[in-house]
Amino acid sequence: MKFAFFYLASYLNLLVSSLFVTILYLGGWHFSIPFFSLFQTFEWNFMSNGINEVISIIIGIVITLVKSYLFLFISIMTRWTLPRIRIDQLLNLGWKFFLPIALGNLLLTTSFQLFYYKSKKYITKTINL
Repeated sequence: MKFAFFYLASYLNLLVSSLFVTILYLGGWHFSIPFFSLFQTFEWNFMSNGINEVISIIIGIVITLVKSYLFLFISIMTRWTLPRIRIDQLLNLGWKFFLPIALGNLLLTTSFQLFYYKSKKYITKTINL
């Protein structure tokens, strides 16, 4: 029974995390397709404004749940299909692969920034003369 609660807590953590990602990064209850409004396509002239607000809230909740379940599906499928990585393999990847790439990126970005500002300073000096 403890093992079942462990798995239940793990999947509940995935669900809450996918809801947070949906709300914070994926637009939450807003529709994802720009310039397409669901509310303008339906004509609710025969209903009062209170019903329209309730329907728009329900549609927003449905959109949020669809986005979060999509993210949850991607997370679960990734967990089921990819093999687990041991901690020594992860440390080896970080120290031998990601650290040199990060340092190279830092060096490249710094050199581009220095070159850009020196060339910009040189161009402004020659134009002002």
